[in-house]
Amino acid sequence: MAEFTSPESCRIRSLKNGGGRTPITIPASPFMKKLGCGTGVSVYLMDRVGDKNASPWAIKKLNSKCTGKQAKLYQERLKEEAKVLKGIDHPNIVGFRALATAKDGSKCLAMEFGGERSLYDLIETRQEDGLQAFPAADIEKVALHVARGLQYLHNEKKLLHGDMKSANVVVKGDFDAVKICDVGVSLKLDENMTLSDPDDEYIGTGPWMPKEALEGDVITDKADIFAYGLTLWEMMSLAMPHMGHFENGDEDESMQASFDEDAYLARQGTRPPLDAKALGESYRKMLELFYVCTEEDPKKRPSAAQIVQALEGRTSVACEV
Repeated sequence: MAEFTSPESCRIRSLKNGGGRTPITIPASPFMKKLGCGTGVSVYLMDRVGDKNASPWAIKKLNSKCTGKQAKLYQERLKEEAKVLKGIDHPNIVGFRALATAKDGSKCLAMEFGGERSLYDLIETRQEDGLQAFPAADIEKVALHVARGLQYLHNEKKLLHGDMKSANVVVKGDFDAVKICDVGVSLKLDENMTLSDPDDEYIGTGPWMPKEALEGDVITDKADIFAYGLTLWEMMSLAMPHMGHFENGDEDESMQASFDEDAYLARQGTRPPLDAKALGESYRKMLELFYVCTEEDPKKRPSAAQIVQALEGRTSVACEV
């Protein structure tokens, strides 16, 4: 352990006793289990010692290698995510717990954690185990729960998530609970479900971005729907949109040998192929939902509310969604 410096700690306000200032120490990164990482940030598991009834927290903080202007950018995103999460209360969206300030002035965002794993990790594990698509029933659970979360964000909070993908969905147990996470790049929507500030930048992630975002056109709630459709595609294909996965041998060598950047960029914003016949009849509803959500014209995509209605059996996916 000689390579580690003394643990840095964050003191945060307890959520108990009316928000009294009960200090809680957040260990330095090397002393927590890493749950995942993204560009500029990592998420760790913090066991809350001292209270046997206290549930653990997921702690999002800056990567140690993130410095300078990049660090400042991600600090602002972290603070914005905390601000957004404070105003959210929905069973299909990860809950806010606290925003901490470390001794060095950096922020640590504490969120609820109930033993979840990211959907991305589940997809990767299933692919590595040589399995095929997730059972249709599991995909339907994810589809419904994520759609409910998006409906709440879009209709109740007037927010575009802005970065829907499997890595931003967490799953507990055998799909017992499904929640959206990472609202750090969410954007405000107006009454027409269009970005309220035309100067706002849609961040997204390349493979999941719709054509209107790639081409700088008007962004609406339907940008989330396109990415949502590709998230379902991930569960059926066990691959990353437009990227595929690697088999047999070293991944780095495979990537260098087979990756065509021009072709990859040309495919972004389009509907990736899917072998419907190989999947079978049980996947029909999810295939229909995937196809309609990934229409190039955003006006042809359903709203989150329409998807929820269809998946709850109140309308037909094929006819109404």
